[in-house]
Formats: sequence, structure tokens, C-alpha cells
Amino acid sequence: MSNKLKMLAIATAVAAGTSSAALAQVCPAGYTLYGGVCQPAGAYAPSNPVSGAAAGAASGAATGGATAGPVGAIVGGAIGTATGTVAGTANMVTGAGVPAAPVATCAPGWVLYSGSCYPR
Repeated sequence: MSNKLKMLAIATAVAAGTSSAALAQVCPAGYTLYGGVCQPAGAYAPSNPVSGAAAGAASGAATGGATAGPVGAIVGGAIGTATGTVAGTANMVTGAGVPAAPVATCAPGWVLYSGSCYPR
């Protein structure tokens, strides 16, 4: 009898632990969660060669991996590093930089207060 209770306790703990992860809100590609609402994400413009290389490598690897698998990720990452370095250097010279974060907004029926959304 005690083995059945132990199994029930373990199953309950596992179910409770996974249910909160299942409720996490995920936004589609190109959108970011701001104030509890999915909003369009601004394009990242690196302001120096190092951040440009890092951003280029990440986006190049993601694009290459989605297109051609692991080999595409390696090639895309290498090309992205090179182009990101050039873009970051150009932004540094011209004074262009990282755009400001979008203003947080709340869903209809909610109000923004101290950076969080609350029901009206």
C-alpha cells in the first residue's frame, strides 16, 4: 500500500511541476513579450564591431540551421559574423545604434502600473 501512495505522490509532483511550464506564454517569431502582450520586436542594430559579430553569428546560424541543418548553421554563422562585424563598424562610425525598446502596453481592460499590467 505504501508503494502505491509513493507513486501517487511522485505522479502528482511531476504533474504539478509540468503544468506551470505548459501555461507559459510564448510569442511567435518576430514578436517579444512586453507587459504581458506579444508586440513586434524592433530590429537590433549593433553599435560596435564586437556586438555586430555576435548578433550576426547568432542570426546567421539560426537562418542557416533552419535552411540547411547543422552544416548550414556553421556556414551561416561564419557569414553572419563577417557581415555583423561590418554592420557594427558602420553603425559605430555613422552614430547609428541600438533602437530604443518599445513602450510597454497592456491588453485591453488592463492598466500599466510600475512596469506591470493590472486589471482595471
